[in-house]
Amino acid sequence: MTVGIPIRRLWPEPSTEPLDDTTLTSLYGRVDRPRLRVNFVSSLDGAVTVDGYSAGLSGEPDKRVFGLLRMVCDALVVAAGTLRHEGYRAVRLDERRRAWRRDHGLTAYPTLVVVSGSLDLDPAQAAFADAPVRPIVLTRADADPPPGLTDVADLLRCGTGRVDLAAGLAELHRRGLTQLLCEGGPHLFGALTAADLVDELCLTVSPLLAGPGPGRITAGDAGSPRHLPLRHVLAADDGVLMLRHARP
Repeated sequence: MTVGIPIRRLWPEPSTEPLDDTTLTSLYGRVDRPRLRVNFVSSLDGAVTVDGYSAGLSGEPDKRVFGLLRMVCDALVVAAGTLRHEGYRAVRLDERRRAWRRDHGLTAYPTLVVVSGSLDLDPAQAAFADAPVRPIVLTRADADPPPGLTDVADLLRCGTGRVDLAAGLAELHRRGLTQLLCEGGPHLFGALTAADLVDELCLTVSPLLAGPGPGRITAGDAGSPRHLPLRHVLAADDGVLMLRHARP
């Protein structure tokens, strides 16, 4: 079934036929090894937000793929700052996507994993309080949780002074959460890149010039450039491009 604005494949194997959800799912499907996939949307001139939020860059086709990426992952990884700023709610899927997960031997919902060095988190936020699966907070060994946080989330402590992302991801893999989807923010993306932990980037390019001011999709300390080959290019009829880059 094709929903709303059509999405077509430009490369490889260009096709004029709109892609249905089954084909899109196969293009973004699961793999038989641990993987960290990062998903972002940006403007043509590299902005990560419009008026301070990513929603101004996202349209129906991006939201469609966004939902499919959540459907196929084991865990959704997000930085605490993004969780707060974007007002994350509980990670829930509709019945059709829950059915797909059950048919593929997965839990009904992916696990939310929040990365927070300071544990400046609100246990009453819907992402925690209304979560269908108990979230995990990846933090450092010496961070003190606010009252009530351990009632609604499990703390996974890795690293002293700062969060050890490599150790944290290894522990998530040990728990069976091998297909990881990171939705940001830019500082977490930058830290994951610096630690050479990013296996894939799914980037939606909105046909919009945001102008000076907003930051890029990545931030933090400078590091070595890393090659990430292009795997496919999709285009929606509203002018949006969807790029998928992944390690061999």
